Amino acid sequence: MTAHILVIDDDPVQRRLLKNMIERAGHVAHMAENGRAGLDLLDRKGGLINVILLDLMMPEMNGSAFLEALAERENTIPVIVQTGQGGIETVVSAMRAGAFDFVVKPVSPERLGIAVGNALKVGDQREGGRRGGRRHRGETVHFDDIVSASPEMLRVIDLGRRAAQSNIPVVLEGESGVGKEMVARAIQAASERAGKPFVTVNCGAIPHNLVESILFGHEKGAFTGATERHTGKFMEADGGTLFLDEIGDLPLEVQVKLLRAVQQGEIETIGARYPQKVNVRLISATNRDLVNEVREGRFREDLYYRLNVFPITIPALRRRKEDIPVLVRAFVRRFAGEQKLARPIAVSAGAMALLTAYDWPGNIRQLENAIFRAVVLSEGGELTAADFPQIAAQVPGYGLSENGAVTWEAASAGIAEPLSDMRLPSVYPDFRPGESAGAPVRGEPENVIASVDPGGHVRKLAEVEEELIRFALKFYHGQMSQVARKLGIGRSTLYRKLKDYGIDPDNPLKDAA
Repeated sequence: MTAHILVIDDDPVQRRLLKNMIERAGHVAHMAENGRAGLDLLDRKGGLINVILLDLMMPEMNGSAFLEALAERENTIPVIVQTGQGGIETVVSAMRAGAFDFVVKPVSPERLGIAVGNALKVGDQREGGRRGGRRHRGETVHFDDIVSASPEMLRVIDLGRRAAQSNIPVVLEGESGVGKEMVARAIQAASERAGKPFVTVNCGAIPHNLVESILFGHEKGAFTGATERHTGKFMEADGGTLFLDEIGDLPLEVQVKLLRAVQQGEIETIGARYPQKVNVRLISATNRDLVNEVREGRFREDLYYRLNVFPITIPALRRRKEDIPVLVRAFVRRFAGEQKLARPIAVSAGAMALLTAYDWPGNIRQLENAIFRAVVLSEGGELTAADFPQIAAQVPGYGLSENGAVTWEAASAGIAEPLSDMRLPSVYPDFRPGESAGAPVRGEPENVIASVDPGGHVRKLAEVEEELIRFALKFYHGQMSQVARKLGIGRSTLYRKLKDYGIDPDNPLKDAA
């Protein structure tokens, strides 16, 4: 799809660079040197523009004033803010002003492409979201339906597209709720088997004595209670795709038959005299470490190597927090449509901060359920942090005040600040939100990481480095790319140091000295 993108930036060099990136991506670029010129251009070509790329710092009319003017006109074109300063304050101010997304200068063509692509999807789906229509379990899912801004998920999508070009067995690894079935359906839709059956089996939800019958079927009279012939899931999926969820729960005796189905393309129906040929694309999923299952004797090694030809690991939501705002907006739009609300529901900056601060152990499924509950119970046109009391109760430092507002309690200063101020709490109790992220509490030492030990001697460099890495992991919520970038090292170097210091990325403060 060719989109028309309005670039508002006072720097001619930056405008030229962005114009080049936009045109190389197959879109049309329109240029304006400040906010006022941008509004004039919208008056002339407003119906043509799909996305606005807006600089914040400009003469005459800056980005914030432009966003206010846009809101007054009730213009719903998605706005991507570009800024030369990163950090949570910049993200918050942009979201509060109505921006859809933000990019930090100098932006790469890849990051700009992601932001524009997501904005275009919002524009395409806005009317559909107002009409309603939740995606049902059996509907076709395409890779374009998987909205993400994280490099890790973009890598998953890229691997999925490659896997779709062949019939190679795929294993999707990841925690419960990360979207393994959605990726499996997208692989099916992008393959030559699109339009053919897509059959799902949750191996962990079937009684062990029925697994074989459900997968491979049985003949009438094959065993006590088999009063009629039953077609198994393999035959139902013939010509299409069979998705085996939680494959690590398969009994060992069934694994033998599954191995034969994978190796020879034939199944043994219980009670049948001869095996049957089947043409099935097999996609498996697991939240277990299959290598460990093989080591412990609970999973056949030969079957593991047959299935694990093309593994794809889907990261947990806490590892890709940049996806949370995108997912929140998508879920709010969908559920507001289902409820047939008269107008769209917005998400306050405070609510977005709270949702981003939470680690979501149930991953996307838990986030989806939380948004659904909030939308159904909402009474106004905006979701606030107070609409997520169960989440606030589980985030350290957050709580509900007597009037129901979500606050952050400064542990060491006893200061309660409303979350509507939208400054995320620091990860260390010695800090509280201030004029800049990580500002120390008054009366506390300026340096969180001590330079000298209790004996008055300068600490070893390795000790300080380890503590700084632990702090950065907690501060940036385990986002490895951002941690490495802020520390000024490569990701491979960061992973090596984690191993050297024995740091768990999911719990960086564990076993810290």
